[in-house]
Amino acid sequence: METMIAYCGLTCNSCPIYLATLEQDKSRQQTMRESIAGQCSKLYGINLQSEDITDCDGCKADSGILFSGCLNCEIRQCAGQKNVENCAYCSDYACGILREHFLHDSTAQTRLEEIRHTNKI
Repeated sequence: METMIAYCGLTCNSCPIYLATLEQDKSRQQTMRESIAGQCSKLYGINLQSEDITDCDGCKADSGILFSGCLNCEIRQCAGQKNVENCAYCSDYACGILREHFLHDSTAQTRLEEIRHTNKI
């Protein structure tokens, strides 16, 4: 399976919400969603219930199936308007919104920096 890199540098393939979407066992899927809701509360101070964790095919998917956090993501909206593959290709890299995101996920920054370096952006 090809690695899906979100606009912000997250890897959709390893996102717990994406993995829960793929889970066929409904009981296991429910357990995964409960865990995700707890993680969102702990990490981001967002009070979510398991039913708030909806299916997501990744922020660049054509299916329109997006987790609400992805659907309303400022980074996703900006990158879509600028028509860039991901933020590594943006002329405003790394903007304030993206730098704030990196505080929560430094691996996303590393991934985007690698893309910039590899493609000499």
